[in-house]
Amino acid sequence: MEAYEELIKENIDYDCLLKRYPLEQELVEGILDLILEMALSKSNTTVIASGTYPTELVRSKFLKLDSSHVDYVIGCLLGNTTKVKNIKKYLLAALFNAPSTISGYYRAEVNHDMPQFAMAK
Repeated sequence: MEAYEELIKENIDYDCLLKRYPLEQELVEGILDLILEMALSKSNTTVIASGTYPTELVRSKFLKLDSSHVDYVIGCLLGNTTKVKNIKKYLLAALFNAPSTISGYYRAEVNHDMPQFAMAK
């Protein structure tokens, strides 16, 4: 368990995240705990966002997360104004999907903030 925790801390640049989000230390610690929980899961399958996935796939995706993915998830959570009924499910889904959605999210932000750089049809 300690080896996985150290690997994850290194992958997500844990100490830097704690410094970057001094008012959100519990959130950063919770995200570390969720990633560690997924890495150590003994189940054959894991449910994320109403989808059932092989735990090996989930483990692989969570172990590939880096600080930019966690930054993205924290930013999305801090900007969310809707009621989150199950924060664990929300964070698991956001972390699981972060590598697939981060690029599109930032492209949409740039297009919104600087429409002159948006691709014309």
